[in-house]
Amino acid sequence: MIGEAAAGAEAVRAVRDLTPDVVVMDLNMPGMSGVEATRQVVAFAPLTRVLVLTISDQDSDVLDAILAGACGYLLKDSSIQELMAGIRAASVGESLISPNIAAKVLQRVRSTSSVSAIAETIRAELSDREIQVLKLIANGKDNAHIAAELHISPKTVKNHISNILMKLQIDNRIQAAVYAVKSGIV
Repeated sequence: MIGEAAAGAEAVRAVRDLTPDVVVMDLNMPGMSGVEATRQVVAFAPLTRVLVLTISDQDSDVLDAILAGACGYLLKDSSIQELMAGIRAASVGESLISPNIAAKVLQRVRSTSSVSAIAETIRAELSDREIQVLKLIANGKDNAHIAAELHISPKTVKNHISNILMKLQIDNRIQAAVYAVKSGIV
C-alpha cells in the first residue's frame, strides 16, 4: 500500500492507517518535524522502517534522525538508483546512508564519544565474533561483504547482527555503527 503526507502529523496518521513496510520521510515538514514523526512511527510501528530523504546534511539533523530510529539517511540529490537501493535495504532490515553523510556522522561521533564506558559495555556484552561483525558494520560493509570477509554464511551474519542489536539494546545497523565508533573499537 502506498500513501503520501505533506506534514509530520499527517505522516504519523498515514502510517497508523496504512502500516507500510517502509516510510520515506523528509525532515522539513510543516508542524511536526520529520525527526519527531520518525520517533513516533518507530514507537508505535517498530516493524515499519523509516528512510530519511532530505536536503539537510547538517550533523545535528543526521544524528537526531538516526537516534529517533531512522534506518537510513539519503540526500535529495541522491540518484534514483541510490533511493531505490535505500528503500530495498530498509525493506529487508538493512540500512543505507549517503557516503558523505556517513563520513560526517563518524567524525562527529568520534569527537563527542565517551569511549571507555561504551567500549566496556561492548566487550562485556558481545562475543569476539559479534565484535568483528560490529566493526565491519561500522566500516560500511553489507551482509554479503561481512559473510565473505569472515568466511561465514549470510544467514549467520544476520543472526550475529540480531544478537548485537538485542544485546546492545539498539534498533538498527546505523545505530550499531555509531555505537561502535563511539566506543573507539573502529
